[in-house]
Formats: sequence, structure tokens, C-alpha cells
Amino acid sequence: MPAVFFGHGSPMNALDRNRYTEAWSTFGRTIPRPRAILVISAHWYINASAVTAMERPRTIHDFYGFPPKLFAVDYPAPGAPDVASEIAVALSPVSIALDKDSWGLDHGTWSVLIHAFPQADIPVLQLSINALQPFEYHLDLGVRLAGLRERGILIAGSGNVVHNLGRMNRHQPDAAFEWNKRFDDAVKSAMTSAPAEVLRISTHQDFDLAVPTPEHFIPLLYIAGLASAAGRPAEVLVEGYAMGSLSMTAYTVDAQCHLI
Repeated sequence: MPAVFFGHGSPMNALDRNRYTEAWSTFGRTIPRPRAILVISAHWYINASAVTAMERPRTIHDFYGFPPKLFAVDYPAPGAPDVASEIAVALSPVSIALDKDSWGLDHGTWSVLIHAFPQADIPVLQLSINALQPFEYHLDLGVRLAGLRERGILIAGSGNVVHNLGRMNRHQPDAAFEWNKRFDDAVKSAMTSAPAEVLRISTHQDFDLAVPTPEHFIPLLYIAGLASAAGRPAEVLVEGYAMGSLSMTAYTVDAQCHLI
């Protein structure tokens, strides 16, 4: 089963049709049907490691200031408590709490899955990002998750390689500042050659601008860990920029789909 990192960008991508959402749709149409989907989303960033373990995860609208039609979006994918337990065992001896009622599916998850798997008929779970842990911890969890791919579980990260909302320029919807391009290119060089080397990116000259807070970058580390475990680099699914200070680059591992 492949793995994928989605650069999810604005929540409006859930409703929009653009080359990014088309790439996500292509990915979903061309891979084997997963038994379940595990998503590491930038938007479940807490002081613990947990996995959703409810039968019916709720659709979370974790944003404000967007049109009412976005708040009306529902992604009614089922959960899978048995798969949650399987994930917890796979990550042992790391302690993973089973979350049966506090979270659900946030927009980092449903805004991309609504395109990749629009029928919402595959069980979806989320793994939290433990804010107390260093980058190495998250890369290691990615490695530990590798065996789940052989059991039909699609593992997805959802964030943005570059995510600086404070520097956005809405007059440049598809452009990037030079520091954005430099950092995105450096990450791309690592992910497509030696994924574990992406840990070194924290010393890059543009790191502080590109990653002012870590939650959108960390999901990529899980995919880097999975690629390292597979002994193969990641491939670019789609690339581009938004509003100067966001990267929309997406990566896949072992996905036999037409790259865009």
C-alpha cells in the first residue's frame, strides 16, 4: 500500500477544483483500495501521542472566517477501533492513547480525502502529533508504521512543507518568495534521494521563515520515515506554491499513479 504526503493549503481546497485537488483525485483513483486510512494531520497537535478509536469520527471544522458552505461539509467516513488498537501495537513500546471521544477528522484530513476518496466509505483514523517530541521521534514513528502498509493501511501526512501565514501575500495566489523556493527545493532534494536526511533541514538558512511553527512540517517526517523503511525515495505527486509563503508540494511512496 502506498504512503502519501498532501500539501493541503487552504480549507477551501475541499470545495475548489484545481491542479492540486486533481492530483489528489488521481492518487485516490489509481492506488489499490485501502483497508483503512491513517492520517497524521497538522491540525491535531497536542501534548500526547494518540489515535482516534471511535466508530463514527465527527467532521471537525477547525477554522473560522470561511464561507458557510465550507462549514456545511461533512465527511462521514467510519472509524475502526480494531485498527486503532493495531496501530498502537505497531508503535509499541511508544505509548499511544486510544481516543474514543475527543477528536475526529479535522480539515487537514477531510479537505484532501474528499477528493481522493469522495465516497467516504473507507475507515479513517488520525494519529496525533505529539508537540512535546523532537523531529527524530516523528521520523522514528514513521519507520515503525511501515508494517501497516503491508496490511492494507494507507498512511498519509497532511500539512505543508512551507507554512508561514504571517508572510502571506494574497496578491500572489500562485507565486512563492525566494526563501520559500529555496527551502522547498532543499526538502525536495532530500525526499527524492535520501529521505531520512530531511532531518538536517532544520539547519537550512530559511528554516525559521519556512517553519515558524512545526505542526505543518512534521507530517512530512512520517512519510520520510516510511520511505526510509522501504529503502526507496519519495516521488513528487504535485508541486507549486500559494500566496508567497506556502508550499503545496505533495509526495508519494510506492504510488503507481501519473505524477502531475
